[in-house]
Amino acid sequence: MQKLTEKKKYYVVRERAVPEVLLKVVEAQKLLDSKKAATVQEAAEQTGISRSSFYKYKDDIFPFHEEARGKTITFIIQMDDEPGILSNVLQTIAHYHGNILTIHQSIPINGVATLTLSVDILPGKGDAEAMVEDIEQMEGIHYLKILGRE
Repeated sequence: MQKLTEKKKYYVVRERAVPEVLLKVVEAQKLLDSKKAATVQEAAEQTGISRSSFYKYKDDIFPFHEEARGKTITFIIQMDDEPGILSNVLQTIAHYHGNILTIHQSIPINGVATLTLSVDILPGKGDAEAMVEDIEQMEGIHYLKILGRE
């Protein structure tokens, strides 16, 4: 008899694309973790979801930064080809305790360079979510996309 194993697939999705019930499951889990709710029933009532919704999704959704610690994240950035922009990106990664594993910058075309980075987020120290947000907001950054996570 063959053992059937379910292959897990992961997606990175912006918060605005996540259904409200899933966001409330995350909120309920935070209430339980912080002891602001003693039971699943209390957490469910405070967030406005059913206990069955909590149990159905509790193992399937988590904030990006919690699962990213101690992980390798690969992302691509399109940025202006101007002095100091790459340096600012690298300084931001260091600020969030990221360790750069690989880095590749393409030859700029029409004043825009593409940078591919693999970054190890150190366990218990780095905040990948804040790091990505800070890089996206930098002057000269056109685009940032997470390609993968190990």
